[in-house]
Amino acid sequence: MKMAAGRPKVPKATVQSSILICFSHLRWNFVYQRPQQILTLASKQQQLIYFEEPIFDDRRHPSMRVNHISSTIRIVTPLIPVGTSAARADAIQRRFVDQIIASAPHDRLTAWYYTPMALRFSDHLACDVCVYDCMDELSAFKDAPAELTQLEKALLQRADIVFTGGQSLYEAKRSLHRSIFLFPSSIDIAHFHQARAPGEDPLDQADIPHPRVGYFGVIDERLDLELIAQAAAAMPEVNFVMLGPVVKIDPASLPAAGNLHWLGGKSYADLPSYLRHWSAGWMPFALNEATRYI
Repeated sequence: MKMAAGRPKVPKATVQSSILICFSHLRWNFVYQRPQQILTLASKQQQLIYFEEPIFDDRRHPSMRVNHISSTIRIVTPLIPVGTSAARADAIQRRFVDQIIASAPHDRLTAWYYTPMALRFSDHLACDVCVYDCMDELSAFKDAPAELTQLEKALLQRADIVFTGGQSLYEAKRSLHRSIFLFPSSIDIAHFHQARAPGEDPLDQADIPHPRVGYFGVIDERLDLELIAQAAAAMPEVNFVMLGPVVKIDPASLPAAGNLHWLGGKSYADLPSYLRHWSAGWMPFALNEATRYI
């Protein structure tokens, strides 16, 4: 071991020799948010394997789709035949996890969890570090699996360190682990600062009159649709621009009005182009179990 300034110099693990495998319920290419921001930074120091939830489709045999996003980021998506039992699906994913890790020689393995459900096929991993990044109270979401709460207890037993995505989550979980830290979600300042500069109005927004109040994010059971409809009716001179994919709710349930504009999902890169032409933003969340920890 070499000496530097009288102190032992510990060799750093190289990008090639360290692997971080992340188990996530969120698609990498769905909405760019906390997992992508944190893990893209992590990929500068180690190889990242982002293991998504499976896609069940019409196929005869299971397979594994691997997309190389960069030289250090791989997105792995299990493709499993429709009708496969839960136990069989877990066995398939366990085999895929073993295969993908074996394909990348390493001397350090970090397992990073966004969903406790992944323990069903990854609890056998002998990792050097186990991280649970609890960004949401998933058990409060619509259609949450019944066993999620028990699996989270198991993950809290297994994890070396736990992060929470907000203060209320931290207060709820702080007594459940010996090494838990508040790690609040924040803003990509450099990216969104682009909205302060002049620029063209996107085509699907250009004809919407001002003033505009906007929202961007997933459109699901957390939004207060009644409040949105009431706001549009109470302020007919204001145009409400709503950006984001519709998930877990019927698109037909979205309120309609002449000053309410549902423009669909937009790429992360394009968001500043929309925001720069808004007068204000809003977060019209409902007060329910799904939003309790936002």
